[in-house]
Amino acid sequence: MDFHTEFKPTTVQPQEIEKNSFEIITEELGPHSFTEEQYPIVQRVIHASADFELGRSLLFHPDAVQAGIKAIREGRQIVADVQMVQVGISKPRIEKFGGSVQVYISDLDVVEEAKRLNTTRAIISMRKAIKEADGGIFAIGNAPTALLELIRLIKEGEAKPGLVIGMPVGFVSAAESKEELAKLDIPFITNVGRKGGSTIVVSAVNALSILAEKQG
Repeated sequence: MDFHTEFKPTTVQPQEIEKNSFEIITEELGPHSFTEEQYPIVQRVIHASADFELGRSLLFHPDAVQAGIKAIREGRQIVADVQMVQVGISKPRIEKFGGSVQVYISDLDVVEEAKRLNTTRAIISMRKAIKEADGGIFAIGNAPTALLELIRLIKEGEAKPGLVIGMPVGFVSAAESKEELAKLDIPFITNVGRKGGSTIVVSAVNALSILAEKQG
């Protein structure tokens, strides 16, 4: 390879870049067991992360994709665990159906209650969110404690989300929280292991909103 050769970038439209990227992903991913409706989400997760191992590790409840589309088209609220998830989600497609993307972790009442109980804001934010977002989509990419608390609330019958997208990243409780989510008999999208993160959850939500729009 000649390292003295000057790299000359070419101008390519964003849509063409995405199309080419998806073709590369399909080619490199090879055979897989994902269904036709699950695959667009896997594809966008890999597109966002350039991580095929992460993409292959995705787990879907059989009803997850349709439950997510239904929640978006019914204008249900999307709850993000942190602002980074909220910011990344494409709002126009959500708002088109009357929905919104909310995050409660920095709300003053959440902060004060977390201090009073000597616990995390992530936990308290989930307790607040379930009162505001019945039947909505919970998108958790940062805080395993938020996912574990949501799972507890679901088990106790206090929370009834339409879909849980739980893919927090980290070394403490991240993998374990996802294992617990995968045991629930509710619509979920998660993955195996420590990998995940806000951008991954955002890509999954955006993929669902695109599917929801296509059904319109």
